[in-house]
Formats: sequence, structure tokens, C-alpha cells
Amino acid sequence: MKNQKKISRGWGFLGAVTALLLAKVGWILYSKRYIDHHAKLNPIIDAEQHTYNSHSAGAINFYSNGGGNKTPLLLVHSLHLYAGLFDILPIFEAFRTARPVYAIDMPGFGRSEKTDRAYRPSMYQEAITDFIKNQIGKPCHVLSLGNSSAYAAMAAAENPEWVRSLVMINPVGFEMPQPYSLRWSKYREAIKDLLLSFLKVPLWSLPIYDLFASRPKIAEFYHKRFAYTPPRDLIDLAYTSAHTPGAHFAPIVLMSGKLAVEDTRERFYEKLNQPVLVAYANTPETSFDMLPQLVNEKPNWSAFRSRNTRDYPHFEQSGELFRRFDLFWKKHDQTSI
Repeated sequence: MKNQKKISRGWGFLGAVTALLLAKVGWILYSKRYIDHHAKLNPIIDAEQHTYNSHSAGAINFYSNGGGNKTPLLLVHSLHLYAGLFDILPIFEAFRTARPVYAIDMPGFGRSEKTDRAYRPSMYQEAITDFIKNQIGKPCHVLSLGNSSAYAAMAAAENPEWVRSLVMINPVGFEMPQPYSLRWSKYREAIKDLLLSFLKVPLWSLPIYDLFASRPKIAEFYHKRFAYTPPRDLIDLAYTSAHTPGAHFAPIVLMSGKLAVEDTRERFYEKLNQPVLVAYANTPETSFDMLPQLVNEKPNWSAFRSRNTRDYPHFEQSGELFRRFDLFWKKHDQTSI
């Protein structure tokens, strides 16, 4: 009787494993055969659209308004699985008549180059620096959203003469410090490397991304990040961008954790001498525990809370937000570091 039970359990386990393997194979075949990965992301705003060829970050798509004599403004979107400059469009539209404004698609996202390469924080830092130096050609204000604030801070700390000020919307890096040991840090990096190696296997790399890039998943992502209802056009643009050729290469690196910047506050934020303005809101996945301390210790830092919003306050409470931004930039248009 006991042997029969063991055999029955064995067959049950084998059946479950077989079913799981068949489901995975079925999804891989479905992804490769029935999901369109050749969508085209058309120009999304009525503005000058160009490509800047960076020696370190590849082809960078950008929009600009092309005029004005005030300090230029560079807009940098956050990185997530379906990211693109469409995440910061309201800011471009609001300030395009007030000063020269540039909005870029970060490497691997939107209409920028989406090839299989080593996406790392240093690439995004260099993309920002290179674009300012060689495309804009003069010091500028930089506005960054979410986790890209770490890359903007890296660029500003290393090349302070090119960044006049920074505005950060819901930046990362203000969580309470954790007592990680050096050994644990090495283990964590090793885990990231193993995960990335698994995610990059060509057979299932794209199908895994497709699991997260369905229209319902994208809609769910944005609904969690808006206090109210996200614009349908935003979801449509994100879906289209996520189904262009090569759209999965940068996101799978992001999924592995390799694009996270460790100890951002201590290594970069605290070294900034430029004026910095932080707008933060009720974001479910971002901590601002250490922000008040930094503002108290650094006179060049200031912050305010955008109430009744989440990750995208520039879509939901734009009036007050943009008024504060405008006053901040006007105050620091002639600031030199």
C-alpha cells in the first residue's frame, strides 16, 4: 500500500512537471509565432524629431522645440519594462514655448537604439552627459523621473559644469540604509549575474518579456502608478513601444537588477553642489525616509510633496507642479557651479 502511494505521488509530481514544461514550450511557440514584435512607434508629438549618435550609448531618439535663449531643459524618463519619453510628454508640452526643451528616449527604450548590448548604469550616465555636451552644447537644467534620477545625479556629480540644476520627480535612493556586508554584496551581484544569464537565453528571453508586456499587464502597471485613471494614449504608446524590434533587450537587464545604482544617496546625491528640487508623492514602491535629512543637511536641496498623486504627478497635478518648476528654473537660469 505504501509503495503504491509513493508511486502515485511520483506519477503526480512527474505529471505536474510535464504539464509545466508543456505550458512553457507552448508559450514560447505562441510568443514566437503569434505575437507581433515588429510594431512601429511613430512620432508622438508635433515637434522636431532627431537622432543623436552617441559614441557610447548608440542612436538616441529625441524631440526638441528648437528655440529660445534661456537655459535649455533636458527631460529624462524613468526606466521600466515599457518606458519611453511618452512618460514625460506633459512637461515637454508645458515648457516648449518658455525655453529650449529636449526630451530623449533612453538607450534601449522608445525609438532609441534597441540592440543586444551591455546595458549598465554607466551607459545611461554617459548618454545624458554625451547628449548635453555634444547635442545641446551648453549647460542645462535636467529633469529626471524615478530611477533615472540616479543616472542624472551620476552625470551631474562627474560633470558639474554641464548641469546647472536638477529637478527629480519621485527619485530612488532615499530608503533607510541597510547593514549589508561586503560578502553579501558580492553574493547579491553574483545572483544578479546568474539571473541575467538565464534571462538572456535567446530561446526564452523574448517570451519571458512577452509575459509582462501584454496590454493588460501594461494597463495594470500604469493604473498602480496613477491616483486616478491613466491616459489611454499612454498605455497604447507603451504597448506599441514594447513590441518594436529589440524592445526586450534593455528591460531584461532591468529585470535582473543590473541597472540599479547602489548607495545612490551617499555616492552621488550628497556630492551634488547644483541646486536640486525634489517632487515626491505617494509612490507605493519608493521610500523617501532619508530625504528630509538630506534637505536639512544640504542647503542646495529642497523638496515638496505632491499630494493626491503617485508616480506620475506631472499628469495629474500639473498646475502647481509646473509653477514650482518654472520658478525654480528661472531662479537658477544664471547659476554657475
